[in-house]
Amino acid sequence: MRGEPSRPVVPAQLSLEARPRSEASVEPASDPYRPLLRGFRCLTLAGAIVHNLIFWRDVKKTGFVFGTTLIVLLSLAAFSVISVVSYLILALLSVTISFRVYKSVIQAVQKSEEGHPFKAYLDVDITLSSEAFHNYVNAAMVHINRALKLIIRLFLVEDLVDSLKLAVFMWLMTYVGAVFNGITLLILAELLVFSVPIVYEKYKTQIDHYVGIARDQTKSIVEKIQAKLPGIAKKKAE
Repeated sequence: MRGEPSRPVVPAQLSLEARPRSEASVEPASDPYRPLLRGFRCLTLAGAIVHNLIFWRDVKKTGFVFGTTLIVLLSLAAFSVISVVSYLILALLSVTISFRVYKSVIQAVQKSEEGHPFKAYLDVDITLSSEAFHNYVNAAMVHINRALKLIIRLFLVEDLVDSLKLAVFMWLMTYVGAVFNGITLLILAELLVFSVPIVYEKYKTQIDHYVGIARDQTKSIVEKIQAKLPGIAKKKAE
């Protein structure tokens, strides 16, 4: 229309610079906690997988893992580590080489061109990226730092009762070490890991009842011991 004055054309770059700072497009700053959060997600996923295994959510998968690890531990109890590792590698190579030769013979007889039988697995990308590596390292550092703080607190006797608990536990472990070796303890630990959670899930109410009674009695005994220790009694009074 004639009555309306024409507006000057402003280039897009100038119009962006003329806008206030709050309206201009500002790229979000990189979150320094993002790698740590990704590491926690990876640990959460791994925890979910372990949870499904020890609670026997998939019987076939749990049975395979339980049987394989138990056979390996029993083998380590009877033979040396080098022998067990060597026999495991030989058994795996025997299976893969036999299957490779069998498929090659079948392809030669049938004159087919199916290719390598393990091609689907050879094409899988199993490289670990630097970002994923840093995520795992950051997540592991949280637990390592927490463990170091706990060790310093126990050995420098920040809390006398906790340090005494550690001393009593280590004293009991000397008797356990005199009866069992490390492999036997690992076998017992695996049996407990794959049996206790499912039993607890089934009899949760009864177990919680008796555990609560034992916890209350232990707490009362610890309070009596703390009351007789002068340093702790004085600290509580303050």
